[in-house]
Amino acid sequence: MLKNRVIPTLLLQNGGLIKTRKFKQAKYVGDAVNAIRIFNEKEVDELIVLDIYASRENRRPDFETIGRIAEECFMPLCYGGGVGSLEDASRIYQCGVEKISLQTAALRNPGLVTEIAQKYGSQAVTVSIDVKKDWLGRRKVYASASGKLLKEPLDALLKRMVDAGAGEVLINAVDRDGDLCGYDVALIAEASHHVNVPVIACGGAASLDDFKKAVDAGASAVAAGAFFVFHGPHRAVLITYPKYEELEQTLGVKS
Repeated sequence: MLKNRVIPTLLLQNGGLIKTRKFKQAKYVGDAVNAIRIFNEKEVDELIVLDIYASRENRRPDFETIGRIAEECFMPLCYGGGVGSLEDASRIYQCGVEKISLQTAALRNPGLVTEIAQKYGSQAVTVSIDVKKDWLGRRKVYASASGKLLKEPLDALLKRMVDAGAGEVLINAVDRDGDLCGYDVALIAEASHHVNVPVIACGGAASLDDFKKAVDAGASAVAAGAFFVFHGPHRAVLITYPKYEELEQTLGVKS
């Protein structure tokens, strides 16, 4: 088993599996449940499923779809998208989901992070933070639901979310999403420096070496989307997963 988790990240739209580039150009790439069955066979460490349009469209979570996914999923599952209340969170946990990822609701009401953490434990709450460069190349926190860059510094937001009860942080480099150009190692190092909870690195993974660089920068886990979807010239739909022996050799962290 790896000490550092490797986590496929699946994006949902209308119950289907999609892939984006820099949070745009969403393309349908298959059925989410079928993809999960493949990841079950590969015995992945964990899975993150995000309904990326739920909060943008002010929709509540699709509990029926979440239930079908959780029923099929044989590994720890983290779900995010449209969670706006403790009631929403409770229904999702009842579906069999182990963790909930919050972003829009956490930015609007950090108290919700505290409510969920107090009832279900900090280990069950992940806060997702997207980071995007402005026109001057400066890293800014990005609110994906509104499409706006925020003024609050990353370090301050990280501290605020952890103080509220977040048990881990998913840090995503928007400018690298789907581009297969490698993780933003400097961003990972900065985020890891400011918190004492696990940091999940996301955005840009293109090779096994990228995973190692992210871990060396301080990530406790590495997440990827496009890396696990075949990205040939026509971006054909084929879910892949590297052999665990390769991951162990590359990361060099057998337990």
